[in-house]
Amino acid sequence: MRMHPEPAYTHGQPARTGILWINLGTPEAPTPAALRRYLGQFLGDPRVVELPRALWWPILHGIILNVRPRKSAAKYATIWTPEGSPLKVWTERQAKLLQGLLGERGHHVTVRWAMRYGEPAIARELEALKAAGCTRVLILPAYPQYCAATTASAFDEVWRWAGARRWAPELRFVNHYHDDAGYIGALAARVRAHWAEHGRPERLVMSFHGMPARTLQLGDPYHCECHKTGRLLAEALELPPGQAVVTFQSRFGKAKWLQPYTEPTLVELARQGVGRVDVVCPGFTADCIETLEEIDQEARAAFLSAGGREFHYIPCLNDDLGWLRALADLAERHLAGWPTRTPHDPAAAEATRQRARALGAAM
Repeated sequence: MRMHPEPAYTHGQPARTGILWINLGTPEAPTPAALRRYLGQFLGDPRVVELPRALWWPILHGIILNVRPRKSAAKYATIWTPEGSPLKVWTERQAKLLQGLLGERGHHVTVRWAMRYGEPAIARELEALKAAGCTRVLILPAYPQYCAATTASAFDEVWRWAGARRWAPELRFVNHYHDDAGYIGALAARVRAHWAEHGRPERLVMSFHGMPARTLQLGDPYHCECHKTGRLLAEALELPPGQAVVTFQSRFGKAKWLQPYTEPTLVELARQGVGRVDVVCPGFTADCIETLEEIDQEARAAFLSAGGREFHYIPCLNDDLGWLRALADLAERHLAGWPTRTPHDPAAAEATRQRARALGAAM
């Protein structure tokens, strides 16, 4: 493996600590060309589609990338904002606020954010952290539940970068936080705030991203961790048995996926006479195409068309302060033992605290 040249180094320069906040990814624009590039990278990942290349490659490049980009671009266009992709906007804001909160607690760390697919790329952001003098980096995925197709794929990309460096930084990885008390508490507070304003539903549907059913048999913990998150959230909300339902969305292809499926479940609830459902997506820490279009548009339409009267989508955690404090708590635990509190640059530390106060005041 060819080693990349090291950035300029001055002996005696203080060692810094970095955090890389990683989300799944997004196209650069809601256009067929941008979606073709994005989907080619996403669906070309062997962690995402576990089929032999000889079988999958002709399907991907001969059919899917010639048909799906235009349809996906039209869906992205319905959620695109003046600032760009919602997922990119929220992920960037979360990283900035996380650095601010850690700075307020006295931690001198550099937080950057990256996308597994698309930009900014993981390798580019790790290179930036290394160039800034970070000799220790905490890899923090935006996925609360561990899944090989998401968490492990991001870790793969980190190791690919590190494997090509002569002097790789010390690395720590956060595998999951599906049962973290702060995360569950933030979710529960989000739901309660919605209910305080809009009243309570007859059913709360907790929709997680789907995965092929075979991943469960292959040993992936994702299915179990989703159900544990759902159980803990229902307990935190003190819901009686049967009022909360865990479902899985975003199927792709004809294979059997984790069940029950979200949209058919909503249709069946409407046909059973359930008048109002609220849907929350605990597996997504930032609103994106899967929540804003698939749930708040497509699933909403399906439920109402089947006879349901009222559909509420409860937004993701996004820049919720309770969630970001929980995230800062999580980062602090995983940073334990690293000298993050050393005031290498008092002026920079004070600037970080001022930015945190300004961001907090703007929320």
